[in-house]
Parts: sequence; structure tokens; C-alpha cells
Amino acid sequence: MSERTLPPEALDTWAAALRERFGLGEDDLPVALILDLARDVANGVARPAAPFSAFAAGLVAGRAGGTDEQIREAVAAITALASEWEH
Repeated sequence: MSERTLPPEALDTWAAALRERFGLGEDDLPVALILDLARDVANGVARPAAPFSAFAAGLVAGRAGGTDEQIREAVAAITALASEWEH
């Protein structure tokens, strides 16, 4: 495993560090939802589109108010767009 590859438990540690640093709660950083979005975009569009799309989902949800529902709606909209994407 390279030093840039995280084992699964390291992701939890990283997420905890982000929550602590930015004062986020457990529900504020939905790791599984973000990973699912990244997977769907990587498979439906292209791998480099995954982090960009995760950022876009956060931006869209934040501008809409940032509630849990708005986060899920932004992720769902981007996932739907990726599933319909024609290469």
C-alpha cells in the first residue's frame, strides 16, 4: 500500500479530524453518501469528475441552505445527471 492510499479505517480517522477542525457533527459529513456520489460519477462520467462533482454538490447544497435534505437533493441531482451522461 502506498503512502497515498488510505486503509478503510484511516478514512474514518480523517473524517473525524475534519469534523474536529471545522466543528462539524457526525451528520454534517456523510461519508457514505459522498463516496457513493464519487463512485457513480467516476463510473458514469470519468474518474477526474468525481472530486469536482463532490465539491459541486457541497457548493450547491451550501448555497441552498445546507440542510441534510438539501445535501441529499444536490447529490441525487448530480448522480442522476451522471447516470444519464453520454460519453
